[in-house]
Amino acid sequence: MTLTTSTGSGDSSGSFLSAFSDWAVSLMETIGAPGAGIAVALENLFPPLPSEVILPLAGFTASRGSFTIVEAIFWTTLGSVVGALALYGIGAALGRNRMRRIAAKLPLVQVQDVDRTEAWFERHGYKAVFFGRMIPIFRSMISIPAGVERMHLGLFTLLTLAGSLLWNSLFVGAGFLLGENWHVVEEYAGIFQTIVIVVVVVAVVWWVIKRIRTLRRRDAESA
Repeated sequence: MTLTTSTGSGDSSGSFLSAFSDWAVSLMETIGAPGAGIAVALENLFPPLPSEVILPLAGFTASRGSFTIVEAIFWTTLGSVVGALALYGIGAALGRNRMRRIAAKLPLVQVQDVDRTEAWFERHGYKAVFFGRMIPIFRSMISIPAGVERMHLGLFTLLTLAGSLLWNSLFVGAGFLLGENWHVVEEYAGIFQTIVIVVVVVAVVWWVIKRIRTLRRRDAESA
C-alpha cells in the first residue's frame, strides 16, 4: 500500500514539507510504527523538522491500517522521550561552569544572566519541562537547561513522557480522525508556531534593546 501526502502550496517551504512527509511515510511503510518514533526523535534533535507534520501523518497512516493508533502514540511518544534524553545529555555534558565560560564570551550576555536563568529554572523547571513539550521549538530546547541544571533524570523523564503523551495523542488522534485531510492539523499548528516565533523574536529584540541601553548608561556613568 502506498500513501500519498499533500502539504499545501508549491513554494519552497511547501516542497520541503512535501518531501519530508513523503520520506516519513516511506519510513513508516517500511518499518511500521517505529518509523514514526524515529522521525519524532529526529524532530527533537533538529527542531526545524516539524512534529506538527509527523504526528498527524502517523495518525493518518494508522487510519489506513498500516499499524494501530495505540502503536502510533506509543512509538511517537517513545521517540519524543529518546530525543529529549539526548538533548538532556548534551546539557549535562556542557555543565554550569562551561555555560558560564560561553556566556562570558558572548556579546551582550553576562554571567549574571546564567545565574538568573538557573534561579528561574530552580523555581519553574518542572512546569517548564512538562508544558514545554507542547510548545513548538521549546519542546526541544527545554531539555538542554534541564541537563545543565542536572534535574533529577527520573523526574525529567516522567515529565517529558507525560507532556509528550498528551501532545502526541492530540495530534496523532486528529490525524487518525481526519484521514486524507490530516494536513489540516498542520495548517492550524503552523499558525500557532508562527505566533510562538513572533513572540520569541519580539522578546529577543526587546531584551537586546534593553541590554544596549543598560550598557550605554553604565559607560556614561563611568565616563
